[in-house]
Amino acid sequence: MTDAPLVVVTGAGRGLGLAMARRAGEDGFRVVVAEVDAERGTAATAALKAEGIAAHFVRCDVADPASVDELASSVRALGPLYGLVNNAALANGVGGKEFQDIDIAAWDRLMTVNARGPWLVAKALHPLFGTSGRIVNIASDAALYGSPRLAHYIASKGAVIALTRAMARELGERGITVNALAPGLTECEATETVPAERHGLYAANRAISRAQQPDDLVGLAAFLLSEESRYLTGQVIAVNGGFTMN
Repeated sequence: MTDAPLVVVTGAGRGLGLAMARRAGEDGFRVVVAEVDAERGTAATAALKAEGIAAHFVRCDVADPASVDELASSVRALGPLYGLVNNAALANGVGGKEFQDIDIAAWDRLMTVNARGPWLVAKALHPLFGTSGRIVNIASDAALYGSPRLAHYIASKGAVIALTRAMARELGERGITVNALAPGLTECEATETVPAERHGLYAANRAISRAQQPDDLVGLAAFLLSEESRYLTGQVIAVNGGFTMN
């Protein structure tokens, strides 16, 4: 197991990130739980280890370049690196204001974590990949749908989509694929403060009417991390029960 390929999942202390880290571990990868909340990250790592998964906790604030560099140092020591899931993001309590009422500090905070964060992490970790690898960026279907009163969040996730395509072009020759998942409103800790209005919007407009759970995304994430996805890159795949349809 010590020679198994390594997958880094940011924001893996809970919710969707933890679910994807667990699935990667079940698929035979060693997993780095990169999480800003040390208590949460430690608990998640302990839970994964109790399930027989080779997990390592590294505290990482994706908004802090020095913290991201420390993550890269830890990953270098653990290597070899095969996969990165850029999941860490701010989503809690970010909606409700129309675009003209969002203050500059709130806009900049969302952009720093949600858009700059994935770039910083990929920038620091890409030299650690070998002759192939997988990067999965977590976007949002809100950027595809254009949800109201979420302009800064939508802009940040739209940036993730654009970044995915740029990285795919630049890393393809190294055998590294870069794709994005665009989840719908997923029931987990990060969405507990989402207004009932948005939950109702999804419930009324999904083709599959039941609420979305983290486990609804892990299978596709696992595919994007697998050898079977070796010729798929630069794509954005919405997983939202048919709330949006391309």
